[in-house]
Amino acid sequence: MTRSPFRRLVFGTLHRLLYLWVRSETINQSAFSLRLDRSKPVFYVLQLPSLSDLAVVDSECRKAGLPRPVLPVKLGGQEEPAAFFYLTPEPDWLGRQDKRGSSPTLARLVAALSQQAVADVQIVPVSVFWGQSPDRETSPWKLLFADSWAVTGRLRRLVSILMLGRKTRVQFSTPIQLRELVAQDKGHERTLRMVQRMLRVHFRQQKAAVIGPDLSHRRNLVKGLVHGPLVRQAIAEQAEREQIALEKAEAQALRYGNEIASDYAYTAIRFLELVLSWFWNKIYDGIRVNHIEGVQDIAQGHEVIYVPCHRSHIDYLLLSYLLFRNGLTPPHIAAGINLNMPIIGSLLRRGGAFFMRRSFKGNPLYTAVFNEYLHSLFSKGFPVEYFVEGGRSRTGRMLQPKTGMLAITLRSFLRNHRLPVVFVPVYIGYERVLEGRTYLGELRGASKKKESVFDIFKVLGALKQRFGQVWVNFGEPLKLAEFLDQQQPDWREQDHGAQFRPAWLNQATNRLGARVAQRLNEAAAVNPVNLVALALLSTSKLALDEPALARVLDLYLALLRAVPYSPHCTLPEGDGQALIDYVKAMDLLAEQRDALGKILYLDEHNAVLMTYYRNNVLHIFALPALLASFFQSSARISREQILRFTRALYPYLQAELFIRWDVDALEAVVDQWLAAFVEQGLLKVEGDAYVRPAPSSRQFVLLTLLSRAIAQTLQRFYMAIALLLNAGQNVISAEELEDLCTVMAQRLSILHGLNAPEFFDKSLFRHFIQTLQEQGVLRQDEAGKLGHHPQLGALVEGAARRVLPAELRLSIRQVAMDQGEEALEAV
Repeated sequence: MTRSPFRRLVFGTLHRLLYLWVRSETINQSAFSLRLDRSKPVFYVLQLPSLSDLAVVDSECRKAGLPRPVLPVKLGGQEEPAAFFYLTPEPDWLGRQDKRGSSPTLARLVAALSQQAVADVQIVPVSVFWGQSPDRETSPWKLLFADSWAVTGRLRRLVSILMLGRKTRVQFSTPIQLRELVAQDKGHERTLRMVQRMLRVHFRQQKAAVIGPDLSHRRNLVKGLVHGPLVRQAIAEQAEREQIALEKAEAQALRYGNEIASDYAYTAIRFLELVLSWFWNKIYDGIRVNHIEGVQDIAQGHEVIYVPCHRSHIDYLLLSYLLFRNGLTPPHIAAGINLNMPIIGSLLRRGGAFFMRRSFKGNPLYTAVFNEYLHSLFSKGFPVEYFVEGGRSRTGRMLQPKTGMLAITLRSFLRNHRLPVVFVPVYIGYERVLEGRTYLGELRGASKKKESVFDIFKVLGALKQRFGQVWVNFGEPLKLAEFLDQQQPDWREQDHGAQFRPAWLNQATNRLGARVAQRLNEAAAVNPVNLVALALLSTSKLALDEPALARVLDLYLALLRAVPYSPHCTLPEGDGQALIDYVKAMDLLAEQRDALGKILYLDEHNAVLMTYYRNNVLHIFALPALLASFFQSSARISREQILRFTRALYPYLQAELFIRWDVDALEAVVDQWLAAFVEQGLLKVEGDAYVRPAPSSRQFVLLTLLSRAIAQTLQRFYMAIALLLNAGQNVISAEELEDLCTVMAQRLSILHGLNAPEFFDKSLFRHFIQTLQEQGVLRQDEAGKLGHHPQLGALVEGAARRVLPAELRLSIRQVAMDQGEEALEAV
């Protein structure tokens, strides 16, 4: 193209005409520039012949001060007329194109290196995407002509340039050092084929990472499901069980496949992006995204499974939107069949949602089809998203993981682990959740309502409220192969057929669920609403004067900066007073003035709702709050005693709140927190002991407020043990104790005015009882009744004296004693 004056003239004219209209930008220019060695010859490679793509690349190189692709390059004693080539050679004069052929320029580069004519050559793959700037696109009609996997002709490319030329992005990839490949000494032809194969794989992965995998064959994908070995077996069993023809059972499997499968369409994704851009800007003051760079680095070459926390129906829309805007493929999303509503369901399906029934029980054919569908997505490299919590958290806590999807993922990976799987935790933190009113009713005891298409109008009706900002933090990726290496080192040597169900799989799945939940909590975003809720809900009257509240918030910020929860956890900007002003502007704080100043408090409406936002970050404050609670009844405690009490109680807090630190690392973390307490004046060091401030001091008040963050959790633990001890040895089952705890908790919440609905959450009691069994504190007999160590009562009472007030312990024991027998008869 640039080998003659005429062709240079044509190219220059085309470039000038093109840039009368085209506007382009480069993705990750700085990262690429750092990896480019300017002392070595640079050649750019584009996937397909395209003068318009070449003109855009040349323009971006000129803007960045990079070597231009259309200029000659010295190559040893010779000169190459241009510094670019196409992976697929240009067609001849008759329009014929050898797609398997190799570029003459590439062949000359390999030959020059083989003959030692040049020390090294850098090959830079470059991709040009037309219409892939979602942050600037405003017309849904233009999206129809954006880049896709469809084969495009010159007419469509011309229309794309005219419609989308002002929204063009260029991506320079990491330079390939050609000397490293030639040095393998495989001969000229084999080296040439190796380089071409590497480039083909790169361009395909690059395109998949930006615009998504090729999903143009959904119908074939669904039809292919019935040919999977497990589905064929399930079809045969269904036909035999129902006494129907094999063809009829196969048709049933196809119907299940169509019910499940998404109908992913890029035009729908881009249309949703436009609608959601308006929606977010209308509702939120901003969306803060943190640590997405790690996902961009790992997306290529991995099967990515996004596992966000689930706080709102808009979680999956928000995540897909952010991934798309940051050049990543929106995932296929597991959605409950209840969301497959008229109009909404169809749009969600085209946006990547695939639908699943709430229960697979009693339908082995549906189970087989669903498992095969997910296996197809995983093995083909489509990014997938599902919620390990199963449903939305109504209390703001991380729910116990539902391991069904994780088990399917594990079995699929064991069946075919050619493509490495990585879980990407995504923490989504709201300063005000859209479903707040609904959750408020449910927190007060109302039954959960079924989703309806009319719910969207209720949301739109709430747009007058201020919803603040949304924080989206991407956590540390979890590689499945590395996890399995830790759990089952010989997993690669075992038989991984379609029917493979190893004995260790259930335990590994449960541990994987806990690990994912911990990684999610590690990425928590602490926002102003979280901290204000934590501070005010720790007071007896849900109120503080403004200077006192500012001091509490400043303390919390100082502690979290001194002992960061994790590298992926984020904190708000500003001091305590700035946080107060922000939360007041959101109408979440009530205010009363008197002669001494302002008193800030939570009114009845917000008091219960704020427990939701406090619970978002309770896991971060659980350990320091536990340490602070030791000093409520003791003025002086040795370091060894602190460690002993902490080791005794921490496993139950960790299991319930998915705290990140293992017991082995606990000693070092406790020392860090104690040092932070000393620095903030909450404790003093005297020899090997820690001493609390005087009870009349301001520091002791701050220490007390911090301890109350975890008080209700410790009260639940004590109550469950008290009820168990009152029932006696081998008298009550785990299920009966769980029901009894729930009844007693509801009674205590009324007697003591507790405003935390999770205090009588049955699932929390269930998990606590399970943890007691796992720790060996409880054991079941043959009849399923619970037994315990004879010294359990003395041990628990000794620990409780350290962390619970005497009057509260007495009240719990009295309620358990007076009402336990009556409640036990009821259950």
